[in-house]
Amino acid sequence: MRIISIICVAILFLSSCTPSPQDVVKQDELPPIYPDYCDVTIPQNIAPLNFLLRADCEAIEVKAGEICLNARGNEAVFDMDEWKELLKQHTGETLDVTVTALINGQWKEYKTFNWQIAADKIDPYITYRLIEPDYEIWNNVQIQQRCVENFDISAIAHYEKLENRCMNCHTFANQDPNLSMMYVRGPGGGAILNKNGQLSKLNIPGSVYFGFSPSGRYITYSTQKIIPAFHSLASKRLEVYDAASNVFVADMQEHRVISSPLLSDSLKFETFPTFSPDGKYIYYCSADSVSLPQDIKQLQYKLVRISFNEKTGEIGNKVDTLFAGRSVCHPRVSPDGRFILFTVADYGTFPIWHPEADLQMINLQTGAIDTLTIVNSQKSDTYHSWSSNSRWFVFASKRDDGLYGKPYFCYIDKDGKAHKPFCLPQKYPTFYDNNLKSFNAPELGKGQVPFDVDDVAKAMKKDAIPFK
Repeated sequence: MRIISIICVAILFLSSCTPSPQDVVKQDELPPIYPDYCDVTIPQNIAPLNFLLRADCEAIEVKAGEICLNARGNEAVFDMDEWKELLKQHTGETLDVTVTALINGQWKEYKTFNWQIAADKIDPYITYRLIEPDYEIWNNVQIQQRCVENFDISAIAHYEKLENRCMNCHTFANQDPNLSMMYVRGPGGGAILNKNGQLSKLNIPGSVYFGFSPSGRYITYSTQKIIPAFHSLASKRLEVYDAASNVFVADMQEHRVISSPLLSDSLKFETFPTFSPDGKYIYYCSADSVSLPQDIKQLQYKLVRISFNEKTGEIGNKVDTLFAGRSVCHPRVSPDGRFILFTVADYGTFPIWHPEADLQMINLQTGAIDTLTIVNSQKSDTYHSWSSNSRWFVFASKRDDGLYGKPYFCYIDKDGKAHKPFCLPQKYPTFYDNNLKSFNAPELGKGQVPFDVDDVAKAMKKDAIPFK
């Protein structure tokens, strides 16, 4: 009986082993893997690029450097320790990756692709708003933080703790987890300021989009009267526009609002303000007012800037135009002050539903404009933020289906050249196929924020600090 048992165990073990490639037929095409991780540049501290092969295969083999992964089915899931060692050993190098699959009893070896492993690290955390990609209602919104070096996720604001309120996105000051802010809408809402883990609620009237000054003393923000409108064409889902919008500066130390007639012109719409890394300028978008909604296609925002004195809190007296031609949204200056990244669309100020929305970048030293052809897709690409070393940025792209936004990372090398972006890796390769939420407004951070959903819920019950 013992001999029979041993034989049975041996047969079971052998039958469960993953078959190895033999009689391989080479293909002259790249493997249809999802997410598309073929020929991408990745940071040395990224989580494993787990993927699935879009094919009905019995088994798969992936060779990448010292790793040889064999698995039944069509999913490639790397061991975390082996993956980290692989990136460590090949930092600064280009790694060949070969995928071989058993399809209908025949092993097929696809064309080899590569992973360029950049020595420049990416900030280890990303925050984003998870939201249903719908336009009739918003519901069950939460803000999460994810470590991009592994698959750890935590919620930092959750609808269940906030009476199912809508939340604006979470923004860092200089990618610093100890200074950040989000806005909770509705009665009793306000701006939730995180300062070294101590949360307070601020009554900054009407703030929607905002950015911190380098010192953290000031924020520049816009106020909006936001109007949703529905298209009559089936190809167009929704248009959102501002019936009115202005830009202000809030002094977080003296709790006062600083205004300028140049930033609140009744004949213009001003929005999406952000400080330059040296605090000397406020970049924002400005458009001449038009009759809305009938003239929405004539609504064109320019990229402009105005000077600011962070020592005195004074706003300048001249507005300079940097870019015009297509409607501009969401300008963000790289932390080293070298580039400004922004979204362009045919018209308007809500590019998330504009499939033609693309990212562009201006070299602030030379004035050269990069249309970032290698970055953009046929769907909406927008809502971007920089890593603290200015070598990476993250953005939300709807390139897969035009409906669900996903975080993509792009490398900017020392020469200012953009590399092919890659999607945020997930522990389970089928995650994005099963996920029914959009990743909205991703923000990179240098560390984990020192608060959680309960802290935000408690802060919401506090009296709001007024601004005069």
